[in-house]
Amino acid sequence: MRIALFQVAATTDPAANLEIVRTRAAQAASLGAELVVFPEATMCSFARPRTDAAEPFDGPWASGVREIAAELGVTIVVGMFTTTDGPRVRNTLLVTGGVEARYDKVHLFDALGYAESRQIEAGTRAVTIELGGHPIGLATCYDVRFPALFTHLAGLGAELILLPASWAPGEAKLHQWRTLVTARAMDSTCFVVAVDQSVPPIATDGRTPTGIGHSLVVDPTGAVLLELGDADEVALVDLDLASVAGVRERLPVLQHAVRFDDARP
Repeated sequence: MRIALFQVAATTDPAANLEIVRTRAAQAASLGAELVVFPEATMCSFARPRTDAAEPFDGPWASGVREIAAELGVTIVVGMFTTTDGPRVRNTLLVTGGVEARYDKVHLFDALGYAESRQIEAGTRAVTIELGGHPIGLATCYDVRFPALFTHLAGLGAELILLPASWAPGEAKLHQWRTLVTARAMDSTCFVVAVDQSVPPIATDGRTPTGIGHSLVVDPTGAVLLELGDADEVALVDLDLASVAGVRERLPVLQHAVRFDDARP
């Protein structure tokens, strides 16, 4: 499967960001990509209140992405904010093109002096899609700190897990990003394609999630196949997802995992 990674810094203008998606997806299609992956919050940077930018999942921004995917014949995965019936919104991955799906971020970044839950309502379920006969799992940013989600997605059959992110900068955050993405690939014996926002041209307060770049592709054994720098960048990678079965046969950690039951009679 040929996958395009687009490491970009989203603006606070959804219309401008939709044009970024249009231009970059067309570039990916011209290079033969089947799957085009953008970062978390591509619709609108975290520098703007999420409630100001959020739209329904069938609203104009998402519909624009759907039209782009249909015109180009590719599948697009992109981060957006979607409305709810309450005062908070959802941090959503839109998947459209060869398959239609959504994943609402389950683990909210209430850590390191930031509280995502003030504006975001957590999702409640893990999501996999199937593309080209291959199961693919979805995760977002802070989810990478929770191994159980990744092993659960692998248990649902995922051979590849997509991880769009808007990874906040800070002390040791690059080391943590590299380590966590690699560890989750090894935990799940999946390929992991982690696409972060690039470093924004204008610095924020240091706590608001933006991006540090360094998008990664890691194979099921933990080998780093690709790492980008910190600026806007595009990369294409060809992954043999059928090879996952062989890795799992040689290294059956999912089968060997012990389910502890510490209940006492």
